[in-house]
Amino acid sequence: MSSVPLHRLRLARHHIRSGGVIAYPTEAVYGLGCDPWNGDAVMRLLAIKRRDVSKGLILIAADAAQLNPFVERLPEDRMAEIEATWPGPVTWLFPARSTTPRWLTGRFDTLAVRVTAHPVAAALCRLHGGAIVSTSANMADRRPGRTALDVRLGLPDGPDYILSGVCRGASRPSRILDGRTGGVLRA
Repeated sequence: MSSVPLHRLRLARHHIRSGGVIAYPTEAVYGLGCDPWNGDAVMRLLAIKRRDVSKGLILIAADAAQLNPFVERLPEDRMAEIEATWPGPVTWLFPARSTTPRWLTGRFDTLAVRVTAHPVAAALCRLHGGAIVSTSANMADRRPGRTALDVRLGLPDGPDYILSGVCRGASRPSRILDGRTGGVLRA
């Protein structure tokens, strides 16, 4: 269970559902997040981060079912390998559904997704009722924030709300693997 008071999680959810951008702790660094279906919110998140939309984004979820609206299921042998790493700090690329917005996939036909093991991030996804965008809370080419203060100092244009908490101590952002092949894209 999350160590963050429920009223703070509800406030973060309110910001997400109102089209806002939030920051929250993850396994390694603070993440920037918003409602993945809200194009205006995603564009604002990208502007805060100064990230090109063509690069695509990551979604996190409390469980794999929250990712179903965005990605195609892979063959059972591939799913068994993937699900053995979740919840945890491993991000997998899946074929994106045709209905998945381009502001999430960028120039790719895949989407990066993860079932988070961080209790605050997972509680936020459960309370929100679905996956949320998760990209490191820093401007492009700068060090990711590991504390709420890092986020405040490093992102002068936002976010709308910072859900304070402790990152879980992973030394680097999540590994990214290709769900179709198991190939490593980011170690």
